[in-house]
Amino acid sequence: MLLTLLGLGQAASAQKIAVKTNALYWLTTTINGGAEIALRPHSTLDLSGAYNPWNFSGGEKIHFWLAQPEYRYWFCEKFEGHFMGIHAHGGQFFAALDDKRYDGNFVGGGLSYGFDWILSPHWNIETTIGVGYAYIWYKEGPWLPCIKCQENKYKHYIGPTKIGVTFTYLF
Repeated sequence: MLLTLLGLGQAASAQKIAVKTNALYWLTTTINGGAEIALRPHSTLDLSGAYNPWNFSGGEKIHFWLAQPEYRYWFCEKFEGHFMGIHAHGGQFFAALDDKRYDGNFVGGGLSYGFDWILSPHWNIETTIGVGYAYIWYKEGPWLPCIKCQENKYKHYIGPTKIGVTFTYLF
């Protein structure tokens, strides 16, 4: 993060900013968006997030919010071609499924690879995939709220942590 902050002041004269949204998240009715800021000719900082507040029919629900900042190194130049990234992620979730409730948090990070195609002077489409780690801590209990019935649980997750087909508008 310190290297990123040091790079901010040096790229201000030729800085580009992009706003974006991940189409795969929208397929799951998850509201999402982000901004990507050019730091140097070959590096950017992506700040993305997602939120899902919806309930399913039958009373089931999965609510969550997610923040996922990522530093990217572009092999050609920023916002064009191949890139590698290192990302962090964190958020909260609440799910009521069948006869169980899950209420918890997660934090972690990972590595990603992606490719960005230029569609026009202002529009790009990007694909991304990432793998990494998440530490998850949550309470599990019966569907009806019962504090005495909840059990504290912890999980270590290793696997996919990021996937996207993202539409980007460049300023």
